[in-house]
Amino acid sequence: MPGTEEEVIRIGKQLEKMVSKNASDLGNAFDLLKSLKELPMTLEVLQVSRIGMSVNSLRKQSSNEEVISLAKSLIKSWKKLLPAPSSSKSSNKDNQDSSRDSPTDLSQDGNSINSNNDNSSSSQSKSSSKFQVPKTNDAVREKCREMLTNALKTPLGDIESVGTEELGEPEEIAATIEDCIFTEFTNTEAKYKTRVRSRVANLKDVRNPILRQQVLCGSIPPEKIANMTAEEMASDRLKELRRELTKEAIREAQMSTTGGTKTSLLKCGKCKKRNCTYNQVQTRSADEPMTTFVFCNECGNRWKFC
Repeated sequence: MPGTEEEVIRIGKQLEKMVSKNASDLGNAFDLLKSLKELPMTLEVLQVSRIGMSVNSLRKQSSNEEVISLAKSLIKSWKKLLPAPSSSKSSNKDNQDSSRDSPTDLSQDGNSINSNNDNSSSSQSKSSSKFQVPKTNDAVREKCREMLTNALKTPLGDIESVGTEELGEPEEIAATIEDCIFTEFTNTEAKYKTRVRSRVANLKDVRNPILRQQVLCGSIPPEKIANMTAEEMASDRLKELRRELTKEAIREAQMSTTGGTKTSLLKCGKCKKRNCTYNQVQTRSADEPMTTFVFCNECGNRWKFC
């Protein structure tokens, strides 16, 4: 139903604008939610419009009890649209019974039955293709699997969505990650434990929920996360900070090796000698004085002179 889909997308954009403005009253959010409740929602419209994420973000930011209550009600009703594997057989049986009762709808019910059978077979083949992690009686390995599981269960925060992405089981993913690490080291000694601790620290980082989501969704497979470096697992914010620190270190190293102005007026606080070289750099705005960096030619001490 294209009309419903367009209306849901339009409402979703309005809700996103309200949330992005950080408004306390969130305008006419309650009226928009009421309009959503009156629209005939389907799983396809829910996935295409991603309205679940917009309503969930609104629920977290709003301080209005009516808005929060209505948002929760909508999310709860939309979750019922998700297919339940356990009900596939009963659904097939109901479709067969209805086809017997109304012969005129035989072709339509037959297509529905075929569709349900295809979905059931695909889900069965998907579950059977999953890698079955062998059990272990090692106490250290079991503890590491528990730590990885708890890290994966850390809430996703603002990127949490409603039925838009299929998340894997944390216990199974954690066991697969641990098994890959153990396979590499073949023991549970220091290197193995260090590798596990690094995965746990990065996966449970509340400032890096995207990594956790990608692992749960399968975008980053367990085999890859088991071997990723700390730089690869870091959040975008931490990566940017590391780049800035690297640039600063390179600049200081270049300043220490390039020729500056020698002076005996400055005294090193470390070796107490007056054999120094200084450079002046405009690190702030043009109307601010230049910053003086001093290098001791005797002991290699560097400092900033104000």
